[in-house]
Amino acid sequence: MGNRVSTVLARQLGGQLLAFREAAGMNQSRAAEALSSQTAKVAKMERGWVPFRDPDIVALCKLYGVEEEDVVTGLLRLAKLDRERRRAKGWWSVLSPGNLREYIAMEDAALKVRIWQLSLIPGLFQTADYIRAMAVPDLSADGIAQIEQVVDVRRRRQARLYGDDPLQVHAVIWEAALRQLVGGAQAMSQQLTHLRAVAELPNVHLQVLPFRAGGYPGIGGPFNILSFADEGAVDVVHMDGLRSTTWVEGREESAAYANLFGRLCGVSLSPYDSIQLIESIGKEMRP
Repeated sequence: MGNRVSTVLARQLGGQLLAFREAAGMNQSRAAEALSSQTAKVAKMERGWVPFRDPDIVALCKLYGVEEEDVVTGLLRLAKLDRERRRAKGWWSVLSPGNLREYIAMEDAALKVRIWQLSLIPGLFQTADYIRAMAVPDLSADGIAQIEQVVDVRRRRQARLYGDDPLQVHAVIWEAALRQLVGGAQAMSQQLTHLRAVAELPNVHLQVLPFRAGGYPGIGGPFNILSFADEGAVDVVHMDGLRSTTWVEGREESAAYANLFGRLCGVSLSPYDSIQLIESIGKEMRP
């Protein structure tokens, strides 16, 4: 019974299969025949209510005429990660169940992430000292252990920025996040030095929205857009609040956030000018 829940990953996978079925002009009954199953199973799959079997994904892709190997491989990767998440077998299973574990599981499966951040350096770019400074002060043994767990989780997430198949990241950061002295001037100076180095990675596209831009779209709050397949696939938007997390999964809704992100990019500095501003602010913080 524990697997009979709808997860974000499964809904993402089910939504892509639904889009392929509709593009092929087929109904759920035809899909069920290909699986030698009932229509109800296809309905549950498309709504993300059940874990996906690899043979079912391959059979449906063949039926729908989806022949691109990288697309099928991407779907199989999502299914595998969803099964691991349900059994809590990913590296992120060390975290307590909740929104953070859900997001990290999603990020671990994503091919690309677009980030809009107002007041903090994005987690993928944070140094260990910055992370520790952001933690609520707690000098007890348990408190220190929890902080170091957060540092370790960030480090594991950041590993996806490197390697043969790195995560593609496009981040827009408001200038305020660069000037906030998290951990003091020295720690923040080191953070900006690291941010500049990360911005040089070929898979990272970093822009800064400067104060002089004036009024700007996206002032309502930060968000991340996670992409799992080629252009045209439905993205998932993640927003963290003080006491809750919001997932936006519909095609029209996610497209609206993608449009908003594009507008933010349009009023932000170029990557080159962004690096120049980061260097300038960093110099102001050095003794």
